[in-house]
Amino acid sequence: MFIGEYAHNLDAKGRIIIPSKFRDELHSSFILTRGLDKCLTVYSLDQWDKILEGLAKLPTTKKAAREYTRMLTSGATECTLDNQGRIAIPSFLAKHADIVKECVVIGVNDHIEIWAKDVWENYYSEASENFEEVAESLSDLLVG
Repeated sequence: MFIGEYAHNLDAKGRIIIPSKFRDELHSSFILTRGLDKCLTVYSLDQWDKILEGLAKLPTTKKAAREYTRMLTSGATECTLDNQGRIAIPSFLAKHADIVKECVVIGVNDHIEIWAKDVWENYYSEASENFEEVAESLSDLLVG
């Protein structure tokens, strides 16, 4: 399980440190791809396999299924941590998420998201205003 929020910077070579609390669960290799809401998403290889299984079940006759599958998989890249716990973010993915320097790395239960700091702050500000209403609207879906 991934939880927490960590501030990091992209270095001059386009690398970012993956928080040490996340590294054990990710192991040495994992998938980085486009995420929703203008972020990047990191999946363990096990979680990525589950996602691919789900994508394979989507009907290719549906335009939305084709678009989602293409966007998710065409941007996917396998990453390996270097000795200092960093990964290189490909420039096309950094551009997708508006990542230039300051980043926020967050744990989101079964995956990790990497955000440009200003994009995250704007998203967080808007989402926190509606937090109670969203919680109420989803309460019947939550266990317990």
